[in-house]
Amino acid sequence: MRIKLEVIALSLEDALAAEEGGADRIELIAAMEEGGLTPPIDLAKRVAARTKLDVQVMVRPHGRSFAYAEPELERMAEDIRAIRRLGKPGIVLGCLTPDKRADSRALSRLLDEAGESNVTFHRAIDEAADLEQAYRELGAFPSIRRVLTSGGAPAAPEGAALIRRLRQLEAAMPGAPAVMAGSGLTIGTLPRFLAETGVREVHLGTGVRSLDGAGRSRVDPRKVAKVRELLDRMSARQRAYPNAP
Repeated sequence: MRIKLEVIALSLEDALAAEEGGADRIELIAAMEEGGLTPPIDLAKRVAARTKLDVQVMVRPHGRSFAYAEPELERMAEDIRAIRRLGKPGIVLGCLTPDKRADSRALSRLLDEAGESNVTFHRAIDEAADLEQAYRELGAFPSIRRVLTSGGAPAAPEGAALIRRLRQLEAAMPGAPAVMAGSGLTIGTLPRFLAETGVREVHLGTGVRSLDGAGRSRVDPRKVAKVRELLDRMSARQRAYPNAP
């Protein structure tokens, strides 16, 4: 199975560029500078109609924290219902308690709204008091298909050791969410990072945009294609030499 590539999209143009470059999936968001917020539903509708990619839509009402009061949870539930009516997209969400544990009560409520949607738990996990324990707790929710993490570090290459540990937990837990690494990944950092962690899904944002490190610049399909080519080469090498370091 090849290594999957998810690309952050802020617009329909971003989504189409990601598709042109060979991405497997997009995460549709607003406000990258705040770590991603819920995008307009009409944008999600246009993106879902125009691309064949797997589309994951962020559901996050603000960038202040990942602990949500009742009115915020109701707003998130409304957004999830609106996204589900579009048919195709999945959901990206994350909830922590004030003491930085996975918020099982809030998650249960929101996942009930999500139904059979494909769900990603986002980098809220990187703020958990115990990241490994939070990952284990998320394994109790079958609809959470993957967890996006930088290993608790500002950038994934810095959190490689913990990401590798999460990959070991993933392998040991039947039905566990896939570990998807993101933040600070570029075509230059990927080879060593993949060798160190063994992750099978990666998430890129600024690393595939037209201006390096500029989150608001457009996705560059040529950079996406270069990452896709690199991931395919590494996937082929892993198949040919499964025990190679």
